[in-house]
Amino acid sequence: MIKITKELINEHGIDRDEYNFILESLNREPTITELGIFSAMWSEHCSYKSSKKWLKKLPTSNDKVIQGPGENAGVIDLGDGDAAVFKMESHNHPSFIEPYQGAATGVGGIMRDVFTMGARPVALLNSIRFGDIKNSKTKHLLTGVVSGIGGYGNCMGVPTVGGEVEFNSCYNDNILVNAMCVGIAKINKIFYSKASGIGNSVVYVGSKTGRDGIHGATMASAEFDETSDEKRPTVQVGDPFAEKLLLEACLELMKEDIIIAIQDMGAAGLTSSAVEMASKGNVGIDLNLDNLPCRESSMTAYEMMLSESQERMLMIIEPEKEKEAKSVFDKWGLDFATIGLLTDTNRIVINHENEKKADIPLNILESGAPSYDRPYEIITNSKVDQSYLQNSDEKIITILKKLMSSPNLCSRRWVWEQYDHMVMNDTVLRPGGDSAIIRIHGTNKALAVCSDSTPRYCAADPTEGGKQVVAESWRNITSVGAKPIAITDCMNFGNPEKKEIMGQFAGVIKGMIEACQILDYPVVSGNVSLYNETNGRGINPTPAIGGVGLLDNLDHFSTPKIKRENDNIIILGETKGHLCQSVYAYEIFGDSKGLPPKVDLLKEKKIGDTVRDLIKKIKIDTVHDISDGGLLVALTEMSIAGNIGFNIDIKEDSLDNGFLFGEDQGRYIILVEDKNLSNVIEYIKKNNICHLIIGKSCGKKIKIGKNNEVDIEEIRDLYENWFENYLKVD
Repeated sequence: MIKITKELINEHGIDRDEYNFILESLNREPTITELGIFSAMWSEHCSYKSSKKWLKKLPTSNDKVIQGPGENAGVIDLGDGDAAVFKMESHNHPSFIEPYQGAATGVGGIMRDVFTMGARPVALLNSIRFGDIKNSKTKHLLTGVVSGIGGYGNCMGVPTVGGEVEFNSCYNDNILVNAMCVGIAKINKIFYSKASGIGNSVVYVGSKTGRDGIHGATMASAEFDETSDEKRPTVQVGDPFAEKLLLEACLELMKEDIIIAIQDMGAAGLTSSAVEMASKGNVGIDLNLDNLPCRESSMTAYEMMLSESQERMLMIIEPEKEKEAKSVFDKWGLDFATIGLLTDTNRIVINHENEKKADIPLNILESGAPSYDRPYEIITNSKVDQSYLQNSDEKIITILKKLMSSPNLCSRRWVWEQYDHMVMNDTVLRPGGDSAIIRIHGTNKALAVCSDSTPRYCAADPTEGGKQVVAESWRNITSVGAKPIAITDCMNFGNPEKKEIMGQFAGVIKGMIEACQILDYPVVSGNVSLYNETNGRGINPTPAIGGVGLLDNLDHFSTPKIKRENDNIIILGETKGHLCQSVYAYEIFGDSKGLPPKVDLLKEKKIGDTVRDLIKKIKIDTVHDISDGGLLVALTEMSIAGNIGFNIDIKEDSLDNGFLFGEDQGRYIILVEDKNLSNVIEYIKKNNICHLIIGKSCGKKIKIGKNNEVDIEEIRDLYENWFENYLKVD
């Protein structure tokens, strides 16, 4: 019997007060298996003990939400009996330690969350962040993560249709890998994790259990240090081919009236799945680990309960239906084992080799888990006079070339070409635009999906940044003509025990709450990743937002691509020329001073609603939101996509750097044919929308005023080839 020492308790991430609570609750010292269970369930990753107070404040419902937070994934109503099931999760720490497997298993895990609910995955997205491009590890981590994402998704036959990539020195030792999955299900075939029926069987299905991933949840809830590479054994190993079999077997069984409850084995493996299912159902659960399928010999109860081996599920099934269920998994060549039953004790009891290894009241693992109201301080940057940013000595075209070839604005084509984005044949709009569009198979409707985050705004002003990241997602869904419905989030922050870091989290949540309410864009699922720090240095606050909207008619939607010459270029929304916290300020001046642009959420909603009406009613087919890099970068992206140039023809004294590169929020570029111009302007004025006609599409050159022009091809070469050139250099 293993003696429980102070050192062992510390290794499990349990502090003195928490351990005293365990002693009081059990009225005895825990076994090593019980200590491991408490460590996993009370980890930040599983219990959200520093964040759940704030997460409860987020709006989580509207008239389209079927299931909000608390299940494997969120569910929204798409009409006609269809539902979208989606979620985003982090796999940050594992991806830094072992980039390929960390990223791959992150993709595998998020897909299981979706098909566990009865949905077939139809789209994958990601939000990935790396350190400075000059950092010695960045290339290795970038190529490993991208390969891992592509390797798993491609093998599964699920298209990866969107994402974002950022480089910043704050991620040198803590990269971020956030994976999102969207699936389609029938509303009457949604499956949940709430266990029910005393005496019903607890059934294990999927791949065998090994020793990979043990302590994964605990590792993901702690800071890194110089010994982080030693944690490689805590990274899970994925098998996408096994997951494909598991997906098809689960969906086949779900067609029958057999499954009572089902739960993916993710973080904390069998421990979390068993505890969560029983707790939700207010029942007890007895497990006999002698029956657990293992791929390694002599595994202990501790190892079996904490293993995070991939491609596994836990089901609740009536005993008399086990034979029928087993036949399905036998057909697909997967393990199927009855490992326990439901009881009326409200306890989890674990037996192995004729010995009771654990006996714990469920309430102290779930609802009784620690919850901290941590002190916080919301710190914002000081306001500065930004006039100095207007006065660059460089010409407009020189600045444009620098921005279009900078690592955070250049084309992500090299990244998304590693992914199969056309498999399943329902990808209508591929990566590279504001949102991807995925046809709802067999219909004329589609989903619009995107992922977004602007960490530099959140670092400078957490509350304003929280507003902006939700609004940016809403704007990207709107830009293709879809109605934004709901979001999933992945909240990546540093150490919450530091009041300034907790202040970043609290501030971002406050901003998100306001934006979600005004835009009617609730949070239906998500994940929190804290302790993204190494040796005391944390990341920028990085709330990644995955947005989902509905396009009710695929006969017409918009894209950023310029499609015709001689179209009128119109800016919707007010341009004040805000340069602080812009990409321009950082790339040209190396400047990160000042506050981000303000987000007027009421104006944001009014302009966005108008844009969707123009797309639907007047058939506007070219729209792009203005975000990182400002107006000129957005127009140049549109020009490259369509291989048609443009001429900005307004007063020369208006063409300052603030106008061209400022990042004022709530703005769109629309292109309008002459025949529709009067109707469009009339509608815009009717809705009291600020607007400005700035020029026309034409030729093969980008022209700004009288003295600034460049060939599209020259810009395209800089924009398209950055990744290839970067990766060629040793």
